[in-house]
Amino acid sequence: MEQQFKSGFVSMVGRTNVGKSSIINSLVGEKVAAIANKPQTTRTAIRAIVNRENSQIIFIDTPGIHKPKTKLGNTMIETAFGVINEVDITLFVIDATSENIGKGDRIILDKIKEAKIKTILIINKIDLVDREHLAKLIDLYKDEYDFEAVIPVSVVKNKNMDVILDEIESNLKPGPAYYDIEEYTDQTLRQLVEETIREKALRLLDDEVPHGIYVETEKMKSRKTQNKERIYDVDVTIYCIRESHKGIIIGKNGAMLKKIGTYARQDLEKMLDTKVNLKIWVKVKEDWQNNESLVNKFKL
Repeated sequence: MEQQFKSGFVSMVGRTNVGKSSIINSLVGEKVAAIANKPQTTRTAIRAIVNRENSQIIFIDTPGIHKPKTKLGNTMIETAFGVINEVDITLFVIDATSENIGKGDRIILDKIKEAKIKTILIINKIDLVDREHLAKLIDLYKDEYDFEAVIPVSVVKNKNMDVILDEIESNLKPGPAYYDIEEYTDQTLRQLVEETIREKALRLLDDEVPHGIYVETEKMKSRKTQNKERIYDVDVTIYCIRESHKGIIIGKNGAMLKKIGTYARQDLEKMLDTKVNLKIWVKVKEDWQNNESLVNKFKL
């Protein structure tokens, strides 16, 4: 008997810096979410698609749970919790190095209990702890909720990634393929460009600067060179909240901006499989994180 095709939507929730975006990128096999060792890297719900022989799994990466201080922060939290009620399965990602259930994890647990949603507990960074610590953490969480499964993983060691997909597939219902099997994200090229540049800024800039920026693609156009080679002309603006931040982003003699642009262009050329002519400007837009019309762009 031929196996029925399954499909469904899976949310990824957790505190900041537990590795949600890294897990999604690993499962998809493509970079669809910005990764940086800084909190609040993900700002909106990002869809990533895994096509398997008998299933299509649509992951929704959500902003990390944190204490909001701006309208943008409030929107991020609303997005993260709003997704829980609209999916088939939730992956709750925690850090293996946790000693107990912290305040942020407790808030997420309460939301999951309230929604009574099918949930798989993912314990990331198991390469940093011993078996005894891991066993205690598993027991701690098993007492809190009837998880469909508890899966210890390590993204850096690529351990148990396939187990996550197998477990999700076993919990999905029969359904159609919602996206073309060649697609791995529903983001537009412009959005991928913005995420790529923002990721490089997050990685390279001082702690206080990156979360005060947003990136906007002004132009993205494909053309042929004189040698008949395809090239993308991409114009981007990085907005920041202070004049002093603008100076840091540009750097002495433009060095920092050049570095951000070089790393971003290298990634974009791999992604687009063509040459990229990337131009980046930096502008100040004070307190944009509390600007209603701009913050609305980050809503689900």
